[in-house]
Amino acid sequence: MANAQSSGPGGRAPRPPRAGRSPFQALLYWSMVLGVWGLIFLVAFFAVFAVDLPDTSKLYDVKRQPSISYLDRSGALVAVRGSQYAPPVDLDSLPDHVPEAFIAIEDRWYYWHFGFNPWGIARSQIYNMRRDSGPLRGGSTITQQLARNLFLTPSQNYRRKAQELILAVWLEARFSKKQILELYLNRVYFGAGAYGIEAASQRYFGKPASRLTLGESALLAGMMKGPSRYSPVAATDRAARRATVVLDEMVRSKFITPEEREAAFRTKVRVNPVLANQRAQYFTDWVDDQVRSLVGEPTEDLVVETTLDLPLQAAAEQAVQAGVAAAKGQGVEQGALVSIDGEGRIRAYVGGANYLQSQFDRATQARRQAGSAFKPFVYLTAMESGRTPATPVVDEPVTIGNWQPRNYTGEYLGPITLAKALEQSVNTVAARLANEVGTSNVAATARRLGITSPIQLDPSMALGAVEVSPLEMAQAYAPFANGGFFAKGYGVERIRTASGRVLYDHNVDRAPRQAVIGTPALQYMNQMLRQVVTSGTGTRANVGGYDLAGKTGTTSDYRDAWFVGYTGGFVTAVWVGKDNNRPMRRVTGGGAPAGIWRQYMGAALPRLKVQPIPGGFVEPQGPDPIGDVIDGVRDLFGGGGDPDPPPSAFDRQPEEAPY
Repeated sequence: MANAQSSGPGGRAPRPPRAGRSPFQALLYWSMVLGVWGLIFLVAFFAVFAVDLPDTSKLYDVKRQPSISYLDRSGALVAVRGSQYAPPVDLDSLPDHVPEAFIAIEDRWYYWHFGFNPWGIARSQIYNMRRDSGPLRGGSTITQQLARNLFLTPSQNYRRKAQELILAVWLEARFSKKQILELYLNRVYFGAGAYGIEAASQRYFGKPASRLTLGESALLAGMMKGPSRYSPVAATDRAARRATVVLDEMVRSKFITPEEREAAFRTKVRVNPVLANQRAQYFTDWVDDQVRSLVGEPTEDLVVETTLDLPLQAAAEQAVQAGVAAAKGQGVEQGALVSIDGEGRIRAYVGGANYLQSQFDRATQARRQAGSAFKPFVYLTAMESGRTPATPVVDEPVTIGNWQPRNYTGEYLGPITLAKALEQSVNTVAARLANEVGTSNVAATARRLGITSPIQLDPSMALGAVEVSPLEMAQAYAPFANGGFFAKGYGVERIRTASGRVLYDHNVDRAPRQAVIGTPALQYMNQMLRQVVTSGTGTRANVGGYDLAGKTGTTSDYRDAWFVGYTGGFVTAVWVGKDNNRPMRRVTGGGAPAGIWRQYMGAALPRLKVQPIPGGFVEPQGPDPIGDVIDGVRDLFGGGGDPDPPPSAFDRQPEEAPY
């Protein structure tokens, strides 16, 4: 009997073993599986991240804040505020090394990817995961950067990155590589308010982009990593090192030869001097607010013609920086300077020693006690009430109510004239004089000349216990310099649109000049204030060969020190001190402020071609019964009354900053 064949459950024969897939079949199978899952992923990806993509129909629309260009009185560019765009440039009009520099440093595989570089993204993620701190790598291609600049915000999150990738693919599908690169170069931000390669070339190098050299192109391409961090203006050394990296990458990408790189190293790159100097930033801040109050928020690009004189501004900034640095050992931390002409035009304006370190404007925003620089208003009130420079007075202890002013030296000169009292800044005489003519009348005089801050009427106001700004002091001294006329300081002459339409003109409907000092009081004051510079507390401010006058000012605790001086039709006020209002170390108005004033005016006077102070010399009315004894009294007691020492005492102070 034949052997029975085994069977499976139910008596059915088992299935023969299935033959295995060939490698090709396995590849095809898994490719289909991955394809299906990839399609599902893409559908989900687009469903999640493309649902709120920005509108791409306004690709060529440029939305920006209008720019405001500020010019000095000769038409030179001072600064540009707001965004600056230039007409788009054709890629074919640029030297080959311009786009090549950007491709080499930003996206070496630009011509081989379809909007994004998976290997670049992967490398960046690995790099970022290995770093505990410091800047991260983004791995974005030029197309992704363009998508971000055109449509997205700079926020760092995965949703924005996903949308950036989607838009990059959309750009690549719609535009050619040349069009994308052209759009990128015309829209990318280069810092300093410049958008696009043309605006950047004009802003940084003062030339069209079609004339960019290899080194200049490398500098601009290097800024893409961080426009402010790698600015050739604010970070020259860092920008140069970054440009070297760009040139090395251009060699690596075979865009240039090593010899061309070496030639670029040997070619000096000159940054636009106006931008490099960064002059008049405090002044620009000040007038920027005024422009908006005069014409409202701009809706188109504006050009503002200012009163500033850039060469004088450069001299003023250098003088303040050097003077503050030289007196640092005496506790001087800040300084300010304002120059105005006889019409009130502000020709130089320095609000601090270093704008990059502090943008607080001490020329107008700070109010500090004037010290003895306020005394000319006391003396002018006295001259207008009938006194003359030869009027005899006595420097002796005085009590006004409960107040007893004291002189700087603690000594008293005895019988002197008003001229000598002002020359040596004697406190007792000024206090008694203000009490005699009335502190309310002194305050009225100061307001008439240009002081706008509140003026307290206590007896101490005679010695400058009044808080004022450097701009106020400059405009209040202007009538002494211009023949007795009020001169309110101003900085904007004209505002026009870029197309030439005038929106504001200072000279239109301008009020007639108002006389605020008459004769002979004006001549008397100029006569006395000249003596302050020639033989009094302000001799350190003297510049040989010029008709100068002025007054020192120091608060009793050395918190503030001033020198306000002038020549014919030109006034400069200088202040030094500390922002925290703490005392300096025996810094007087005849020291650091007078030194800054002299350094600045020494450079400014030859350019100004100034005239003598109007009014000339007026002989005192009546005899001077005590003039013969003044010199002997001064020799006996050694000088004047407030913290503005005479030259002999000042020269003996070794801690004073040399000028």
